[in-house]
Amino acid sequence: MTGTLERILPNVQKPARYTGGEYLQTVKNKQDVDVRVAFCFPDTYEIGMSNLGMRILYGIMNNMDGVWCERVFAPWGDMEDAMRKEGLPLFALESHDAVRDFDMIAFSIGYEMSYTNILNMLDLSGLPLHAADRTSLKNIVFAGGVCAVNAEPLADFIDFFSLGEGEEITVEIVSLYQKAKKEGWDKQQFLKEVSKIEGVYVPSFYEHTYKEDGTIREIIAKNGAPKTVTKRIVQNLSAAYWPVDMIVPSTEIVHDRGNLEVMRGCIRGCRFCQAGFCYRPVRPRSPQVLYDQAVKSLESSGCHEITLSSLSTSDYRYLGDLTDKLLDYCNARKINLSLPSLRADNFSRDLMMKVQTVRKSGLTFAPEAGTQRLRDAINKNVTEEEILQTCATAFSGGWNNVKLYFMLGLPTETDEDVLGIAELVWKIYNCWRDNAPNKKRAVRIHVSTAFFVPKPFTPFQWEKQITPEEYTRKTNLLRQAMRNKCVEYNWHQPDLSQLEAVLARGDRRIGKVIETAFRMGAKLDGWDEYFNYEIWMDAFRACGIDPEYYTTRGFGEEEVLPWETVSVGVRKDFLLSERHAAYRSEITPDCRHACMGCGASKLYTEGKCDE
Repeated sequence: MTGTLERILPNVQKPARYTGGEYLQTVKNKQDVDVRVAFCFPDTYEIGMSNLGMRILYGIMNNMDGVWCERVFAPWGDMEDAMRKEGLPLFALESHDAVRDFDMIAFSIGYEMSYTNILNMLDLSGLPLHAADRTSLKNIVFAGGVCAVNAEPLADFIDFFSLGEGEEITVEIVSLYQKAKKEGWDKQQFLKEVSKIEGVYVPSFYEHTYKEDGTIREIIAKNGAPKTVTKRIVQNLSAAYWPVDMIVPSTEIVHDRGNLEVMRGCIRGCRFCQAGFCYRPVRPRSPQVLYDQAVKSLESSGCHEITLSSLSTSDYRYLGDLTDKLLDYCNARKINLSLPSLRADNFSRDLMMKVQTVRKSGLTFAPEAGTQRLRDAINKNVTEEEILQTCATAFSGGWNNVKLYFMLGLPTETDEDVLGIAELVWKIYNCWRDNAPNKKRAVRIHVSTAFFVPKPFTPFQWEKQITPEEYTRKTNLLRQAMRNKCVEYNWHQPDLSQLEAVLARGDRRIGKVIETAFRMGAKLDGWDEYFNYEIWMDAFRACGIDPEYYTTRGFGEEEVLPWETVSVGVRKDFLLSERHAAYRSEITPDCRHACMGCGASKLYTEGKCDE
């Protein structure tokens, strides 16, 4: 550790964020390394260390001969101020070497509001922000994560993007760089070769032209780049790498526990859910593999809790058998087993009674909409009867704390749908009164509403977003309709969600807005302590860009979309048919009831979806 860092750390919050040295971190001899990768997560340590994808790829790269991958996180404001004052560049945790000393700089991007953090981290590293200004093979900057499906807002800053699941493509990318470095390629030669890897998108190889009305006229592929870049998926999830020897954090993180990914993808087709479409097709891990991974990771880390995770864990076919086996292991060692991502239509009281033997924590469900018509429109595939039956089952079993998540501003939503949330909550309250065995402890019903954000590669990618003023009106309408003292209502602030929609559906012109906002002081925008809406509005005005062009305008069905160059496997005409079904409030069966031919199964060459 440098003397400067030692001098700074006593004066900042949570200094353990910056020290490294954790149990099971990977440290290699620099003399044995050909390629060094700075793996950057554009948020704080406690967020990044909770990210499963980062842990997986960290292990995969460090398993490669001649490669050393180190972690880099965004500093909190006090640490950044001290680093800039002392002239300390952004550094990696394992070696404390400056990021600018690394060959490759990789970013994992899962949230649009982290975009200014990427620029801030490059700036703190002393590197040019623009890809065109980084001319050497050294300091190649690439990125992946779900936000990469619309790479255009970051096209000016990132050399190339890795699309889809990274277990295999990352090895191919880093191996190619090893070859390039050994043979003395220049940056342009490397970019041409890396663009030939399936799933790699090099934005500088595509030219965007615009019509007079501002919409995209054409996207032209150059330098031999493919017209469409298709995401990569892992064919055999049971055989895929899983980090059983995960780093044990030195300070508290958001998800401080072991984690098992029981399956990837989701059988449901919720029309608002980007992850549900981008991670298709559905692929489960075998229960025996999961059990072995659980035991190894718990024994390695010493964690006292492990969770079974996926987009919809209760849809995992072998959940009952797996939990029975895990409980035998966990209960004997006083380890908690938790099950998030439960659905109201397949909630099992028996399963939850087994899992929550010590204490009954709150249950969380996401009806998303208050009326059946709107739930059908968004294809939630859950009925009011199923919701109430689930609550009755839980209340009769002793639960008295329920969290309910909804969205406001969904396509086709009316005030009747908004008030339907209050009516559903009232019915849930009465359900508790009718079924709770002990009413001395009052029920707590936590209601949360989010501002709907239309995302790429969903049936709602073309939709208009309502204005922040309209969202606020709807929250006030709902708040006035829920006056029960047992109900707690929280809602997301609209400004952040409006900006999220701009960044999610933005084109290349948004890049200069991101850079302008960063230079005006925007950073850590996902944190209330730092988000400043006025900075962003000033940046839009300075760039002559109207944010409503990307929000309330909506997109035409014949319009060329900014992300048109990318394919996640789901056909555009399927998304359109789902959009039209939403306006008819027609549901589409989940993947287990019938294959609707979305197209994603063609990516799965080694089996049948969720076989």
